Amino acid sequence: MAQTIYIYHTNDVHSHFENWPKIVKFLQERRKEHERNKEAMLLFDIGDFIDRFHPITEATRGKANVELLNELHYDAITIGNNEGITLTHEELNELYEEARFPVLVANLFQQDGKRPAWLRPYELISLSDKITLGVIGVTAPFRKFYELLGWTVVSPFDLLAEMVAEVRKKADFVVLLSHLGINDDEKIAQTVQGIDVIIGGHSHHLLPNGKIVDGTLLCGAGKYGQYIGVVKLDIDEINKPTATASVVDVSMLPDCENTKQQLLVLQQESVRQLEQEKVVELHEDLPLQWFAPSPLSQLLATALKEWCDGDIGMVNAGVLLEPLSKGIVTKKDLHRICPHPINPCKVYLRGDKLKEVILQANTEEMKHFPVKGFGFRGKVMGQMVYDGVELQTEIMKDGSECIYQILVNGEALNMDKTYAVATIDMFTFGHFYPEICRAPQKTYYMPEFLRDLLAWKLSNNR
Repeated sequence: MAQTIYIYHTNDVHSHFENWPKIVKFLQERRKEHERNKEAMLLFDIGDFIDRFHPITEATRGKANVELLNELHYDAITIGNNEGITLTHEELNELYEEARFPVLVANLFQQDGKRPAWLRPYELISLSDKITLGVIGVTAPFRKFYELLGWTVVSPFDLLAEMVAEVRKKADFVVLLSHLGINDDEKIAQTVQGIDVIIGGHSHHLLPNGKIVDGTLLCGAGKYGQYIGVVKLDIDEINKPTATASVVDVSMLPDCENTKQQLLVLQQESVRQLEQEKVVELHEDLPLQWFAPSPLSQLLATALKEWCDGDIGMVNAGVLLEPLSKGIVTKKDLHRICPHPINPCKVYLRGDKLKEVILQANTEEMKHFPVKGFGFRGKVMGQMVYDGVELQTEIMKDGSECIYQILVNGEALNMDKTYAVATIDMFTFGHFYPEICRAPQKTYYMPEFLRDLLAWKLSNNR
């Protein structure tokens, strides 16, 4: 007997709740329709559903997000790096205490090698007496970060082949929930036998009709809840199961008014909670400029240098979105001006490499460079601000600024000396500053974000 199964999926919502009321109404209506038609419906999330840039997630440490997933009756989820490495060990351990769905991550363990009680590698879902769906979850293996938070994460390629073979013995159809990114999804499709569908996230890829790679259907629904992914499975006892993919653009969908009201109340409660957490009382304003040194960005550079015990502190002014005004400063204020899930780090650079970074940072192109991804929640890079570095400059005939000498803690930069540079982890990813990215020795500090360093520095500067 043939059976049609509908799988709906979300990924990389990142607490962008502006689309959530539309998603809720659409999926509620689809569930009712499938029930009327006696069709099976499943709902999965592929991770990064939380993002601490949003006050609701920041105040509740993601527990409000979990309740939203509960209310839509998700059948299973996997986690992304925003769940895995922007919360403390204790917070992640407690995040899914009230979850009414299985959390699937095959490649995450406690440091003793066991899986925590809230996590499973896969789930078998019986859709009828004769059809079982096997669902496996994997997440991006940011090994150093997980280790600093007390977890062990391994490459999914180390275990997927064996796990898929195990699940294949028990299931008629195998789906992988992959928060790895499109490149790894394609590699898995090419190298791991037995997976019928890979539903992906992390790289925010949008595949409107899916993509077939070596017989495996790859799916992706973009980011921020702008799309809902749909996989239609047609399974019968004689022919090979078939799967097709599509996406639903939510922009023109109607809202669920109850959900809109619920989010409004959550927002008000979360902001109120953050407002009640006083950090310090300022006796004068802390101004901010993005394209010139200013007191607030200077304070952050100093906080980095002291927290990381570096020779110098270095941070781009664009990570701070607004100045701080005289008066009471609360956790709400610090979250507003510094919403990024960015951690401090220390990078060891030889003087000649540090010079290259400083010269690159001082260009107008880099100051005005629009930054996307890597945890950045601002707009542009902005001026690089230092503690422990003095730049001696002159204005050229064409109006450009030229650095003719670099002083580190009052002494000329030594090209052969290695300096401990306290900065932000964002610079160690991507290709903003190749010399930082390629530096062989890096130390990351977790779970503190930049706003935590600001709170610490402001509290100790009274």
